[in-house]
Amino acid sequence: MSNKVIHSTNAKTLIKNNLRNYSMFIMLGLIMVIFGPLVNWTNFTGRNFTNIFFQFSYVLILATGMVQCIIIGGIDLSVGSVCAFVGALSAYIYNTGVGMTVTLIASLIMGFAVGAFQGWFIAYPKIPAFIVTLSGMMLFRGLTYIVTNVTPISFFDDIYSYLATGTIDEDILELMDPNFFGHYPSAFILAFIVLAVFLIQEFRNRRAKITNGFEVAPSAIFSVKLIIVSILVLVIAERFAVYRGLPIVVIVLLVTVGAFHFILKNTVLGRYIYAVGGNARSAKLSGINSEFVIFMVYCFMGTLAGLAAVISTGYMNSALPQAGNMFELDAIAACYIGGVSASGGIGSVVGVVIGGLVMGAINNGMLLMNMGTHYQYVVKAVILLMAVFYDVYTRRKAGLG
Repeated sequence: MSNKVIHSTNAKTLIKNNLRNYSMFIMLGLIMVIFGPLVNWTNFTGRNFTNIFFQFSYVLILATGMVQCIIIGGIDLSVGSVCAFVGALSAYIYNTGVGMTVTLIASLIMGFAVGAFQGWFIAYPKIPAFIVTLSGMMLFRGLTYIVTNVTPISFFDDIYSYLATGTIDEDILELMDPNFFGHYPSAFILAFIVLAVFLIQEFRNRRAKITNGFEVAPSAIFSVKLIIVSILVLVIAERFAVYRGLPIVVIVLLVTVGAFHFILKNTVLGRYIYAVGGNARSAKLSGINSEFVIFMVYCFMGTLAGLAAVISTGYMNSALPQAGNMFELDAIAACYIGGVSASGGIGSVVGVVIGGLVMGAINNGMLLMNMGTHYQYVVKAVILLMAVFYDVYTRRKAGLG
């Protein structure tokens, strides 16, 4: 018989230990509710939910890569210019008639090459990431102007934009009318698949903790958590289902976020990324090839910038010379709002996705109120400053810095 003792944490302790994660979900909900009466609740319509993902999907993709750069104590200021550069080249490639699949693969390869180029200078000669990516920001912006001749590049058809603004139901299945009790079906199908995977994983993790004698939440709290998550997923699916169906970009986001969440949480490379960010010298002394870890992180970042380039270019339905302006700041803000530590070593992909959605909900609310872009910059600045202040304050209070 095992001598392991199973502990169960109470609600107060559970919330306190996970305040950073819970606060983002609470903030997102409050933002939606606060804007609700100000915009006659149009921010809760299916059309608006879909538009939020269409408009801010590039932020979530870039933030998925940026969080890894910040975890290792780096930064990437070039992602906006890289998006513009790769977007312009992808437009030329697509217009040759090779098709969207080849164009997407080429864009990912170009993004990887850019990431490898910058990552090598950061990892091996150890030039500060700020300097390398600042140079990259200027370099790729200049190259964008050269290859476009400061002229927008249009597409010969609308297929390129499907990835950014298309839906499974209308554009892939060609269902022009809702036929599932007034709803498009694909959003619900994906929701049930996501929930099945989530529930199985949660029960497996809980069983593993119990088997190894780790603390777990009381059954009542665990059940409430699963119910709340399930309701949220189904509500979001229902909002998609009433307007055009499931956006293709949502599937792209799920695959991207799921893949990098798995890498960070369940692979050796993921553990090395956190180790290098926590203490690079100690990681090096423990046998971790920190240079290779840093190099790979920037390769990931470049690849995701290539993907974001296709999404943002498709959303605009043309490659613009000035595309990508402020993309890097949106991604960085999403990371810090999503709980990434300014000191490195702390952060999660899921957290920065919620941070990106917080930024998206704020921008969307202000747009629905017909507020100018200048107000958006002010609000973003205040929120970013408060997020970093909160991180510094909590770390000092915990004696971590």
